[in-house]
Amino acid sequence: MKKVIINGEYLTFSQVEHVVRERVKVGLDEKVKERINSTQKTIKKAIDDKKVIYGVTTGFGALSGVFISKGERKQLQRNIILSHSAGVGNRFDEEIVRAIMLLRINGLAKGNSAVRFGTLKTLTEMLNKNVHPVIPEKGSVGASGDLAPLAHLALVLIGEGKAVFKDKLLSGKKAMKEAGIGLCELEEGEGLALINGTQVMTGIGALVVNDSIRLMKTAEIAAGMSLEVLLGSNIELNEKIHKVRPHIGQKISADNLRRITENSEIISSHKDCSRVQDAYSIRCCPQVHGASIDALNYVKAVIETEMNSSTDNPLFIPETGEIFNNGGNFHGQPVALAMDFLAIALSEIANISERRIERLVNPLLSGLPAFLTNNPGLNSGLMIAQYTAASLVSENKVLAHPASVDSIPTSANKEDHVSMGTISARKCKQVLYNTENVIAIELLCAAQALDLFTNLKAGAGSKEAYGLIRKHIPHLEEDRIISNDIEMMYNLVHGGKIVSAVERKIGSLGA
Repeated sequence: MKKVIINGEYLTFSQVEHVVRERVKVGLDEKVKERINSTQKTIKKAIDDKKVIYGVTTGFGALSGVFISKGERKQLQRNIILSHSAGVGNRFDEEIVRAIMLLRINGLAKGNSAVRFGTLKTLTEMLNKNVHPVIPEKGSVGASGDLAPLAHLALVLIGEGKAVFKDKLLSGKKAMKEAGIGLCELEEGEGLALINGTQVMTGIGALVVNDSIRLMKTAEIAAGMSLEVLLGSNIELNEKIHKVRPHIGQKISADNLRRITENSEIISSHKDCSRVQDAYSIRCCPQVHGASIDALNYVKAVIETEMNSSTDNPLFIPETGEIFNNGGNFHGQPVALAMDFLAIALSEIANISERRIERLVNPLLSGLPAFLTNNPGLNSGLMIAQYTAASLVSENKVLAHPASVDSIPTSANKEDHVSMGTISARKCKQVLYNTENVIAIELLCAAQALDLFTNLKAGAGSKEAYGLIRKHIPHLEEDRIISNDIEMMYNLVHGGKIVSAVERKIGSLGA
């Protein structure tokens, strides 16, 4: 992909990933300038007609009743950037910063805010030249927009704050100078326009959704491998079972697992055994994984809508010349609820995976050597890997508590209900990381168990996953540093390599 053209309307998850992770450049659609210039004419006319425009001729928040004279209006826009830069904590990593910048560009490109085309071009140039503002993680309550973090982004446009450029931490002014980008002198309403949006929570959400799609497919692969080595049945995957309870995600998961385990000699070898039922962590995979797939697709729809929305106040409608001072599109409740929901859905993927891990390492449940090691006692094998998985799922249970049910009034009680959506998004990102590691541990255990089935072929998908794992991680003959293996497996999971290997063999998996 050479360039992503931004028009405020059709930004996709794949485009976000290309721009954020592959540093594909962005351009502005030719109609963007026309819309923004039309909005500027609306603003100028309203000012000339002495109309009240929130954040242009008035103060902000609880100070919206304070009139701002013509000579003070540029200073007002600079002041809002300086005063609202109140974030604390570690800075967002580069990927998140790039996602925030991209989504803010897309939102402003809709032409419903007070930002001028030149200011938008400057922000676009910053993204294309990899000038990444330093944005602290904490400080947004997720309503009135992500004010504090977006203010830290905007600081760099006016030569303040800090930014990373060519791996160097510089002052905002120096970073812009070294990149050859001119600074902005903000006009009426532009300071507010730059910070009054939900792009921080949504930017995090977009990346988490992208990674969750890959993770969900990887979890299916891990579950399929575990089903085989735990001598599970494929009866529970029968299409007729899922046809009479036709949840979409459940049907997708059952289909995935059928194809992953297709032609498994391991499953065929015990089809006439006396076991009547498998444990829930095996038998109910389509039901549990499927529910999380449904949740993920709900969240995906919410985030995609938000990525292409105007989340400002005031809102300008260039087609009609209308100005709305009293809207609430900056409120992050849709994203907050969605990210809390996804955190719960991902936590459940980790929960059921950890139960399969326990079955794999426990000889009383698996019939396999204790902790999947030769000479148990002298060797502990994958014993503590299960501890790590248990720790991560327990941490997820704390993180899955919804941030969106909390609200603390701000701005002298003018803003008396807030979403905490950015906290929801940040928590969800941590749950995703924990769950990726749990799935990585399950894959380690399943591959180690599969080594024992030397005379029987695994299913089509399981075999491909196993082959890739063994290219990077050798069989565990005797004890070694397990964290190194987990880290390598995490990289294969997070980078999508497990999924790619399997899909090349059996076709695309659903998620």
